[in-house]
Amino acid sequence: MASAYWERDGKADPAENAPMSAAATSFWKAGHTPTLIAAFLYFDLAFMVWVLLGPLAPEISKTLGLTPAEKGLMVAVPTLAGALLRVVNGLLVDRIGPKRSGAISQVIVIAGLFFAWFMGVSSFAGTLALGVILGFAGASFAIALPLASRWYPAEHQGKAMGLAGMGNSGTVLASLFAPVLAKMFGWNAVLGLACIPLSVVFVAYMLMAKDSPNQPAPRKLVDYFEPLKHADAWWLMGFYSVTFGGFVGLAASLPIYFTDQFGLTTITAGYCTAACVFAGSLVRPMGGALADRIGGVKALMMVYTVAAIALAGVAQAHSLPAALGMFVIAMLALGTGNGSVFQLVPQRFQAEIGVMTGLVGMAGGIGGFYLASSLGLAKQLTGSFAPGFLIFAGLAVVALASVALVKSRWRATWKTVARI
Repeated sequence: MASAYWERDGKADPAENAPMSAAATSFWKAGHTPTLIAAFLYFDLAFMVWVLLGPLAPEISKTLGLTPAEKGLMVAVPTLAGALLRVVNGLLVDRIGPKRSGAISQVIVIAGLFFAWFMGVSSFAGTLALGVILGFAGASFAIALPLASRWYPAEHQGKAMGLAGMGNSGTVLASLFAPVLAKMFGWNAVLGLACIPLSVVFVAYMLMAKDSPNQPAPRKLVDYFEPLKHADAWWLMGFYSVTFGGFVGLAASLPIYFTDQFGLTTITAGYCTAACVFAGSLVRPMGGALADRIGGVKALMMVYTVAAIALAGVAQAHSLPAALGMFVIAMLALGTGNGSVFQLVPQRFQAEIGVMTGLVGMAGGIGGFYLASSLGLAKQLTGSFAPGFLIFAGLAVVALASVALVKSRWRATWKTVARI
């Protein structure tokens, strides 16, 4: 079990920094709260800009004359780029530590957004290039979670990962403010304005974040892919591709859905999207805490059942209130599932938490890319978003059956004091 240490003012106190017994330590005393806050802030603002093209998509589409499929691909590219870069960041975290890895990623995103604003984005290809840069923001997942997680023992992993992971609430900020700012100053100006809060958080991150003393020793490159030899890694990746893939795919696509399906203005569509995303973000730490209490397996089985029903309901919804209600329920379930999966990951792969966070996060991003791009493609080919939602509901059912298949073996073979 990982031990937790406190450091104050950069100096170690032998009495205060000694390993603490997890059984005798509350959550708020078991780790390093300033680092947890820094991880949340970094993750929050990174996710804000990661999905920025979604709320701006209706305005960008008008300017550039994009087709439904092009709009779907545009909002999906940051998700795919973030998925692939999460593996890179997972490796980087284990080589140079999460704090420095996060600093590098933030500088790249801020510089990329500033350049895009200064030079202007005037083509579909330009939006795709910007999407790749925004992928570095999405890859923050593989940095922020290990940064926080390594400070906490096994029985507090669900809460620590859930609180740090609640930074996906940044998608709410994008939905609320991007359409309004685009209306006031133009959508290209929003890219430059985003650099302001990102820079403030970068300074706070550098002052507050601290790498845990429990950093793993650097290993050979091939050793980082050792978890992929185990079926459990692939199961966890698959489960997250549905929970987080559904969450981020919807966060990126809902502004397009609400404007195309119900003719809402971009600002109203942003408010509707924010309500859905806020629901999913709010319950992520609750999902981790629920998994700590009843076990990640039980939590996931409930999550997939509710998500499948809600997504199927969206496909049949013919009014805004009905669709909005089903989306909120789906996002509540998916957000809970995000916290539940990451309660399980450190129980099985504590020694490889950095690379596993990258691999599992990559799978989630790929799920989001699939959902966002397939919704646009479904709209262009069939004139309706419904087939895309029905297929993803079917994937939730497959995930439910898969959890039921592996739960007995996991409980019998995993060596952990936490509930699974």
